[in-house]
Amino acid sequence: MAREDIADLYRDYIACLNDQDWGNLGRFVGEEVQYNGETIGLSGYRRMLESDFEAIPDLRFNIELLISEPPRVAARLHFDCHPKGMLFGLPVHGKRVSFAENVFYEFHDSRISEVWSVIDKAAIQAQL
Repeated sequence: MAREDIADLYRDYIACLNDQDWGNLGRFVGEEVQYNGETIGLSGYRRMLESDFEAIPDLRFNIELLISEPPRVAARLHFDCHPKGMLFGLPVHGKRVSFAENVFYEFHDSRISEVWSVIDKAAIQAQL
């Protein structure tokens, strides 16, 4: 897969998330996907995302930086949102917060097979 192709595929994946188009998530995410070293599978990945949108009704994934080196993608995602209650163990309770996620993906057969994610909790804490 070429750099441009994998970058376009990733952008389509982000659009799928922002649209909460869970029926098409399997187009982008493999059945045995791993998240931070744990196999959670497609169904677990979907539950994780659905839970994120439940906790953060105005959640939107915004790509700040995207680097593709097939079969991997690295991205810095930016979030500006109003979580309903606790977020990553922090009492946000509807306050507007902005933070970033640095995330790396590995693709296999044009679908995400591994995800490594680090969220900037310190940025959230500094805003509270």
